[in-house]
Amino acid sequence: MSGVRTLTGNRTVPGPRTFRLGKRLSFQYRRRSVLICLLLTIALILVGAFTLTAGELGLTWRELFGLAVSPPQGSASFVLERLRGPRFLTAVGAGIAFGVAGSLFQTVTRNPLGSPEVVGLTSGAAAGAAATTLWPGYLPVPVAAILGGAIAVGLVWLSTGRGFARPGKLIVAGIGISAVATALTSLAMTTVGEQQAQTLAFYLNGSLASRSWSHVATIAAALVLVLPAAAALQRQLNLVSLGDDMAEALGVRVVRTRTVAILLAVVLAAAAVSVCGPVAFVALVAPQIALRLLGVSAPGVVAPALVGALVLTLSDFTVQQIDVGAALPVGIFTAALGSLYLGYLLFGEARKGVL
Repeated sequence: MSGVRTLTGNRTVPGPRTFRLGKRLSFQYRRRSVLICLLLTIALILVGAFTLTAGELGLTWRELFGLAVSPPQGSASFVLERLRGPRFLTAVGAGIAFGVAGSLFQTVTRNPLGSPEVVGLTSGAAAGAAATTLWPGYLPVPVAAILGGAIAVGLVWLSTGRGFARPGKLIVAGIGISAVATALTSLAMTTVGEQQAQTLAFYLNGSLASRSWSHVATIAAALVLVLPAAAALQRQLNLVSLGDDMAEALGVRVVRTRTVAILLAVVLAAAAVSVCGPVAFVALVAPQIALRLLGVSAPGVVAPALVGALVLTLSDFTVQQIDVGAALPVGIFTAALGSLYLGYLLFGEARKGVL
């Protein structure tokens, strides 16, 4: 299919090319998509470099480049292995998880508002994580977050009457379930001790401060388990984005594909919430930015993952440079930016008559 061009509106866009490894293994790609993903990767590396070198405690550029030939020593080791290294890698992993989760939701619902925040997933995951302070020792925080998110999504699915097919009902149901989950979280905060309540409040705003290698391991395990399945599901998801009737005519089991995609999104979003709290709007904006950068009908997995990682790491780098007398949770910063973007999306959907 190399060199095939398809008509989109009044302009043509290059069709996918095929890369072959031997006689049996091959995959399709677009040069624009490869270029965009390469640029996003370079931008992410640059953000990581500035994160490690900024400020009085940052590494020098000489120390940073020296990491390629020898392990860090002294203060450089502390900054890399304890202070900023785990924080940056947790942000990368959580950003990838949020970005892919948002892409899965928006693809199967064919709705730019279909994100974990809107359907109450992140609020439910946060409530599950907060419940571990009320009943400590029963479940690890990641498992509790996944269960909380799954319950929230299940309730939204049932309360709409038609699953995720109606955007208007989806938003209303998501707001209601989020309110219930937030009330349960507030109950946990009022029940625990003052020190625990302060820690929980900081977590619920979405924070990457004081991350450790255990957080990196948690989100890395979730990505290793889920991303291959999400990638394998991509062809079916691309067909589902064309409409249920079209997808079924092409042999896709739409209900099963949608169910598997939502389950994968639940695990990814809940894992991200378990390591950095319910960071707002990353899952909403990452697929939309990727969609516009790629110029395609479905953003896929790779581009939303890279955009999500870039948005979260860049936001966290920004809050680290803002001096407000105390550590500013990254979730507050992303909520401020994301709320503006959500208003833009709502306005656009209303003009189309979707809402």
